[in-house]
Amino acid sequence: MRLTILLPIKILLEETVDKVTAEAENGSFVLLPNHIDFVTAIVPGILSFESQKGERFVAVDRGILVKCGGEGFVSLRQAILGENLDSLQQTVNEEYRRLDDKEKQARSAEAQLEAGFIRGFIKSGGSQW
Repeated sequence: MRLTILLPIKILLEETVDKVTAEAENGSFVLLPNHIDFVTAIVPGILSFESQKGERFVAVDRGILVKCGGEGFVSLRQAILGENLDSLQQTVNEEYRRLDDKEKQARSAEAQLEAGFIRGFIKSGGSQW
Protein backbone atom coordinates (compact mmCIF):
# COMPACT_ATOMS: atom_id res chain seq x y z
CA MET A 1 0.00 0.00 0.00
CA ARG A 2 1.28 3.48 -0.83
CA LEU A 3 1.10 5.77 2.26
CA THR A 4 1.15 9.54 1.80
CA ILE A 5 1.18 11.86 4.82
CA LEU A 6 0.12 15.39 3.92
CA LEU A 7 0.67 18.56 5.94
CA PRO A 8 -0.69 22.02 5.08
CA ILE A 9 2.65 23.15 3.64
CA LYS A 10 4.35 19.95 2.47
CA ILE A 11 4.21 16.22 1.87
CA LEU A 12 5.83 14.64 4.93
CA LEU A 13 6.03 11.09 3.60
CA GLU A 14 5.38 9.01 0.49
CA GLU A 15 6.32 5.40 0.98
CA THR A 16 5.18 1.86 0.25
CA VAL A 17 4.13 0.24 3.54
CA ASP A 18 2.95 -3.16 4.70
CA LYS A 19 0.93 -2.03 7.72
CA VAL A 20 -0.36 1.20 9.30
CA THR A 21 -1.45 1.49 12.94
CA ALA A 22 -3.23 4.63 14.14
CA GLU A 23 -5.87 5.83 16.57
CA ALA A 24 -9.32 7.15 15.71
CA GLU A 25 -11.94 8.62 18.00
CA ASN A 26 -13.34 5.14 18.70
CA GLY A 27 -9.97 3.43 19.31
CA SER A 28 -6.89 2.18 17.54
CA PHE A 29 -6.92 0.26 14.27
CA VAL A 30 -4.59 -1.45 11.81
CA LEU A 31 -4.69 -1.05 8.04
CA LEU A 32 -3.23 -3.71 5.77
CA PRO A 33 -2.85 -3.43 1.98
CA ASN A 34 -6.02 -5.47 1.25
CA HIS A 35 -8.15 -3.70 3.86
CA ILE A 36 -11.50 -2.38 2.63
CA ASP A 37 -11.71 1.28 1.67
CA PHE A 38 -11.88 3.31 4.85
CA VAL A 39 -12.22 6.90 6.09
CA THR A 40 -11.75 8.03 9.70
CA ALA A 41 -10.81 11.01 11.83
CA ILE A 42 -7.37 10.68 13.43
CA VAL A 43 -6.85 11.86 17.02
CA PRO A 44 -3.58 13.23 18.40
CA GLY A 45 -1.14 10.43 19.18
CA ILE A 46 1.29 8.10 17.46
CA LEU A 47 0.80 6.63 14.00
CA SER A 48 3.16 3.77 13.17
CA PHE A 49 3.85 2.03 9.91
CA GLU A 50 5.96 -0.88 8.75
CA SER A 51 7.88 -0.88 5.50
CA GLN A 52 11.05 -2.46 4.15
CA LYS A 53 12.95 0.11 6.25
CA GLY A 54 11.38 -1.32 9.43
CA GLU A 55 8.84 0.13 11.83
CA ARG A 56 8.69 3.93 11.96
CA PHE A 57 6.62 6.39 13.95
CA VAL A 58 4.87 9.71 13.40
CA ALA A 59 3.58 11.97 16.16
CA VAL A 60 0.29 13.29 14.76
CA ASP A 61 -2.21 16.01 15.47
CA ARG A 62 -5.85 15.80 14.47
CA GLY A 63 -6.51 14.81 10.89
CA ILE A 64 -8.23 12.53 8.40
CA LEU A 65 -7.14 9.14 7.09
CA VAL A 66 -8.49 7.86 3.77
CA LYS A 67 -7.68 4.37 2.46
CA CYS A 68 -8.81 3.84 -1.13
CA GLY A 69 -7.63 0.86 -3.12
CA GLY A 70 -3.85 0.60 -2.82
CA GLU A 71 -3.46 4.16 -1.52
CA GLY A 72 -3.56 5.51 2.00
CA PHE A 73 -3.67 9.26 2.61
CA VAL A 74 -3.34 10.94 5.98
CA SER A 75 -3.97 14.68 6.06
CA LEU A 76 -2.85 16.35 9.30
CA ARG A 77 -2.41 19.83 10.73
CA GLN A 78 0.92 18.89 12.31
CA ALA A 79 3.13 15.80 12.34
CA ILE A 80 6.68 14.84 13.27
CA LEU A 81 8.40 11.83 11.73
CA GLY A 82 10.74 9.73 13.87
CA GLU A 83 12.85 6.64 13.34
CA ASN A 84 12.14 5.29 16.84
CA LEU A 85 10.03 6.30 19.84
CA ASP A 86 12.95 7.76 21.82
CA SER A 87 14.09 10.12 19.07
CA LEU A 88 10.46 11.00 18.32
CA GLN A 89 9.81 11.92 21.96
CA GLN A 90 12.91 14.12 22.03
CA THR A 91 11.91 15.85 18.77
CA VAL A 92 8.34 16.43 19.99
CA ASN A 93 9.60 17.90 23.27
CA GLU A 94 11.92 20.27 21.39
CA GLU A 95 9.09 21.31 19.06
CA TYR A 96 6.76 22.02 22.01
CA ARG A 97 9.46 24.18 23.62
CA ARG A 98 9.96 26.07 20.37
CA LEU A 99 6.23 26.60 19.92
CA ASP A 100 5.89 27.69 23.55
CA ASP A 101 8.61 30.33 23.00
CA LYS A 102 6.87 31.55 19.83
CA GLU A 103 3.55 31.73 21.69
CA LYS A 104 5.17 33.81 24.45
CA GLN A 105 6.62 36.18 21.84
CA ALA A 106 3.23 36.49 20.12
CA ARG A 107 1.48 37.23 23.42
CA SER A 108 4.08 39.90 24.24
CA ALA A 109 3.62 41.55 20.83
CA GLU A 110 -0.16 41.43 21.28
CA ALA A 111 0.10 43.07 24.72
CA GLN A 112 2.32 45.82 23.27
CA LEU A 113 -0.20 46.48 20.47
CA GLU A 114 -3.08 46.62 22.95
CA ALA A 115 -1.16 48.99 25.23
CA GLY A 116 -0.29 51.24 22.27
CA PHE A 117 -3.92 51.32 21.19
CA ILE A 118 -5.11 52.20 24.69
CA ARG A 119 -2.47 54.95 25.05
CA GLY A 120 -3.53 56.43 21.71
CA PHE A 121 -7.18 56.25 22.73
CA ILE A 122 -6.47 58.02 26.04
CA LYS A 123 -4.37 60.73 24.31
CA SER A 124 -7.18 61.46 21.88
CA GLY A 125 -9.55 61.92 24.82
CA GLY A 126 -11.67 59.01 23.76
CA SER A 127 -14.38 61.43 22.62
CA GLN A 128 -14.36 60.17 19.04
CA TRP A 129 -15.69 56.81 20.19
